[in-house]
Amino acid sequence: MTNPNDPIENIVIIGGGSAGWMTAAALANDLAGTCQITLIESEAIGTVGVGEATIPPIRYFNQRLGIDEATFVRETHGSFKLGIEFIDWSRKGHAYFHPFGHYGAEFDHVPFYQHWMREHLDGDTTPIDEYSMAWAASKAGKFSHPLNDHRNIQSRFDYAYHFDATLYAAYLRKYAEARGVTRIEGRVVSAEQNPESGFIKSVTLEDGQNFTADLFVDCSGFFGLLIEQTLKTGYQDWSHWLPCNRAVAAPCEKTSAILPYTKSTAKGAGWQWRIPLQHRTGNGYVYCSEYLDADAAEATLLSYLDGAPMADPKHLRFTTGRRNRFWNKNCVAIGLSAGFMEPLESTSLHLIQYGIMRLLALFPSKAMSPLLAEEYNALTIAEYERIRDFLILHYTATQRDDSEFWRYCANMPIPDRLSYKMEHFRTHGMVISDERELFHNPSWIAVYLGQDIVPSRAPAMTQHREGVPVQDRMKAIRDAMKQAVDAMPMHETFIDRYCKSALQ
Repeated sequence: MTNPNDPIENIVIIGGGSAGWMTAAALANDLAGTCQITLIESEAIGTVGVGEATIPPIRYFNQRLGIDEATFVRETHGSFKLGIEFIDWSRKGHAYFHPFGHYGAEFDHVPFYQHWMREHLDGDTTPIDEYSMAWAASKAGKFSHPLNDHRNIQSRFDYAYHFDATLYAAYLRKYAEARGVTRIEGRVVSAEQNPESGFIKSVTLEDGQNFTADLFVDCSGFFGLLIEQTLKTGYQDWSHWLPCNRAVAAPCEKTSAILPYTKSTAKGAGWQWRIPLQHRTGNGYVYCSEYLDADAAEATLLSYLDGAPMADPKHLRFTTGRRNRFWNKNCVAIGLSAGFMEPLESTSLHLIQYGIMRLLALFPSKAMSPLLAEEYNALTIAEYERIRDFLILHYTATQRDDSEFWRYCANMPIPDRLSYKMEHFRTHGMVISDERELFHNPSWIAVYLGQDIVPSRAPAMTQHREGVPVQDRMKAIRDAMKQAVDAMPMHETFIDRYCKSALQ
């Protein structure tokens, strides 16, 4: 009989790719050789990795592992990302920027964006983008690390990365194997469960090898080999809110300077991404198969490439949603086996990262306390739903009526919580946040305003700050931003000096 206090001795991870090797690296780092970690993957299966854009929390994951930034970016042929430019989302011919970091600088008890809102409604035509350090640097094609001194405008932005996801997985494999993780090449064909508890006892490979473990981590992708095929956990389909269910991706030759941001361009049945790396540009068209077939999607993507294709287009199928549970018995699903959120706001690796961090924070003993699983599932469900609602906002807040797809998005019912948040902003100019919101106020403000949700009035407190020299302060912020950007190096120059890849 298992003693509730007995520590876990063996962990088996099913699947490699970003999810598997991020999990293996983090577990190896935190468990420091106190249990055996085995990762099973098959080179014949392959991975989804078609290039990755990320959000700032990935930096903290790498820092936790002690990974040197310059080495990591060099090894993954990466570049730096200051945000996302959204083109044609609200209406054709219109663009806005979702920055990493803040707008302006705080000079009063009333938040900066509320002062900007009052000035805007009073006739000031300066876009809020003009108060974003991330956008100012992006449109100039520049990059440098932000400063830690909050008195400087250079502290008001944040950054993430673009990198080759396959190379990232390979980098983390080296890291994990150097810390004792054992990699097994092979395909899992069956899993044996305890007949009484239903816990997974072991997995068997095609060649007959059998592996037992106390804890299994399912990183097997959409198939969900353990979490779904074995444990029958169930899946919540969110396609009625996020209807895109296909993607076609193709890298192309680099033909211009490396932009320090991602581009997302709305198309007739979805949207196209552009992710600039050091050695190539990643491209993809995310679309809804109800309104566009695969051949037409591929033709559309290829017609908009900046340079010559470097590989045949790769087609993907998915259903946006999540498992009913992410931790079921002695199995935790990480990555695509846990659920799928389309890559509109680059959250794929974040969901992997925080799935891993929660597992470490709630790490069980052999007894697998159901209370730990319950908390893990509650936290993860809430995170998925908050991200889901932020993604839905991009689709529902549109004036486009030029295709069946966009007419559906503009008129579809949306979750009550999102509707409530939108109404607060539209009526009072207030950003309503939930606890532990991944996307903070500046992100919501960027999408609200960028997609033409303009408040009918500024928050009432702005009417009580007549003694604050708002216009003078706002001009001073713009002047400081210009000086700061003028002093920054070009993005490609920064890369060449700091983390230039050997293969370009």
